[in-house]
Amino acid sequence: MRYTLFVGLIVVLLFQQCMSDAPSKKGSKTIIHKQWTELLQKHVDENGYVNYLGFKNDSTLLNNYLEMLVENPPDEEAWSDYEQIAYWINVYNAFTIKLIINHYPLESIKDIGSSIQIPFVNSPWDIKFIMINGEKLDLNSIEHSILRKKFNEPRIHFAINCASFSCPKLRKEAFTADKLNRQLNEQAIAFINDPKRNIITPEEATLSKIFSWFKGDFTKNGSLPEYLNNYSKVTLEKNSKISFIDYDWSLNEQH
Repeated sequence: MRYTLFVGLIVVLLFQQCMSDAPSKKGSKTIIHKQWTELLQKHVDENGYVNYLGFKNDSTLLNNYLEMLVENPPDEEAWSDYEQIAYWINVYNAFTIKLIINHYPLESIKDIGSSIQIPFVNSPWDIKFIMINGEKLDLNSIEHSILRKKFNEPRIHFAINCASFSCPKLRKEAFTADKLNRQLNEQAIAFINDPKRNIITPEEATLSKIFSWFKGDFTKNGSLPEYLNNYSKVTLEKNSKISFIDYDWSLNEQH
């Protein structure tokens, strides 16, 4: 009898271990982004530049991670906003890498749209190649219809990466709900104070086009200088002159 109970206990423990190591079920709140962090740390340098050939060589690991994301879409009723935001930022960034390596080598992500000539597709951000929850999504729909529409979180603009030089740096770790507020703050501080993306003095700011394209996201609770002053190391005056830098769409590739 004791032997039978002992064997039964071992079986239960092994089953629990297997379940803990298994991918999250649909609607689960415990998606593990460890694979994505490992890939980012391996193929992204401290300046945010990407080794796309390295990602291409690791395409099996990348595809495994993408499959995990696809199979575990957010449950909007069960997941917190931070859990959902982290998920969708990671989806955007990981599938952007996938899009680039599918057409690699290239000089700019914008070359993809002009080279493949898909009817009714205006840009690479309109290519519907992401199947989640039975719906074909493109990068634009993730950014504008999900992240921007559903969440009042302008810092997402410093987290999603469009594979271009003028974009915010691709972070070397996955976004996760437990770290999200700190991660987004760090992304905002790094981007706004990066002189290659923004030049700020008390009287004048020459800013990334991101602040022009999405000005409404940053000015819901005040002026643009007021928003920038939350993160800028240089305090902008209330009536500072604002202008914008041309966007460099060159691929953010390591050289």
